[in-house]
Amino acid sequence: MTAMIEIEKLTVVFGSGSLRVAAVDDFTMRVDRGESFGLVGESGSGKSTVLRAVCGLAPAAGGSIAVDGKPVPTPRDRAFYSTVQMVFQDPYGSLHPRQTVDQILSEPLSIHRLGDQDRRIAAALGDVGLGPSFRFRYPHQLSGGQRQRVAIARALILEPKVLLLDEPTSALDASVQAEILNLLERLRAEHGLTYVLVSHDLAVVTHLCGRLIVMRNGKAVEETDAPRLRAGETASPYTRELMQATRGFTRASQTTE
Repeated sequence: MTAMIEIEKLTVVFGSGSLRVAAVDDFTMRVDRGESFGLVGESGSGKSTVLRAVCGLAPAAGGSIAVDGKPVPTPRDRAFYSTVQMVFQDPYGSLHPRQTVDQILSEPLSIHRLGDQDRRIAAALGDVGLGPSFRFRYPHQLSGGQRQRVAIARALILEPKVLLLDEPTSALDASVQAEILNLLERLRAEHGLTYVLVSHDLAVVTHLCGRLIVMRNGKAVEETDAPRLRAGETASPYTRELMQATRGFTRASQTTE
């Protein structure tokens, strides 16, 4: 398989002197084209910082990042954001409260100077299961799940190859989580997308991802796959602890099998 994302020995450092913290430390990851890959770990493990480093939102102190066979530029340019888009954890905070859905979806099209905006907006809303009636609503008029669908539509509207998903369901109710995960699964199949999904929840990661890396304190603890996790096969004691701490993991594993 051809690699879509290659990260080699990535290090991200915050602070200096006695306050220096290596949020990501000598981290390596390869994600194949069309794959859904997971990063899982407790809060502060560095998983979200990896995504932010790929997008240029966190400064890399060392290592290299390549997307679609090309080293990422610093700062990231429009061509990068045409290839890579990110969906954030909080659908309440990631959408401008004073913009309509139409304005939210029009903005990236205007920045990238893309025409045919009406068609693109209607297609993006249709992709995420929202009809034309949602186009001129404000975020406060939408449910949490509908807001996250708008955030996904905004990410999709530039027709990227890669979606970086930072805890995309953690702010949602359990039933809505399942809807969003199923939506993401369908979109990946229909558009041939590559995903990197960050979550603290092993059940969420194994639902959507074939392979994953378990992170702790900025480092990769173990690289494994969903079938081995469902079978309880782990190389690291920390991964076993994480499995036990993830509420519902056993039940989700049994229903998946």
